Amino acid sequence: MSHTNTLYPVFMKMNRLRLLIVGAGEVGKEKLHFLLKSSPDAQITVMAPDIAPEIMDLFQNTEYHISLIKTRFDPSVVKQFDLIIAATNIASLNKEVYDAAKAHGKIINVADTPDLCDFYMGSIVTRGDLKVAISTNGKSPTFAKRFRQWLESNLPEETEELLPNLKKIRDQLKTSFAEKVSYLNEVTKSLIEK
Repeated sequence: MSHTNTLYPVFMKMNRLRLLIVGAGEVGKEKLHFLLKSSPDAQITVMAPDIAPEIMDLFQNTEYHISLIKTRFDPSVVKQFDLIIAATNIASLNKEVYDAAKAHGKIINVADTPDLCDFYMGSIVTRGDLKVAISTNGKSPTFAKRFRQWLESNLPEETEELLPNLKKIRDQLKTSFAEKVSYLNEVTKSLIEK
């Protein structure tokens, strides 16, 4: 039986959204690092009674936009946020966060619990303006990580310069949309030829 991944990938402007991470231990730290690596301008609030030292260091780093709520989870707080991540190692607390998020119509990711996720946080490869997200539909984050590593080692470093150059070409073309597409397809054809 053939199975198809029905997830729809989107690229969010995290600096325009308010994100709450519930949990500031190992799981919360992993989610926070993952988000900041890809979106260092994200607006993130971390809520937990105890905050890991590494998260405190990130909070004190003025490069990031991180707020802390140093208290136990309060379900009413989810109203203030657009996205919620339940990132504790306590299943009952993660379920409480999930229930509060759904009661307020919020989008949520519950760490290591695919059935309670509205979205997954896939592996990401970035080369300048190029960003590739990888999903295994929650089946194997390890495979996604290995595939990311393969892409990182096989994507040419010149990719970072290629996209701005292609944009310049596109901007200079004074033809119809169809003609632009045809021309740019011809220009980039060599990228996939062996």
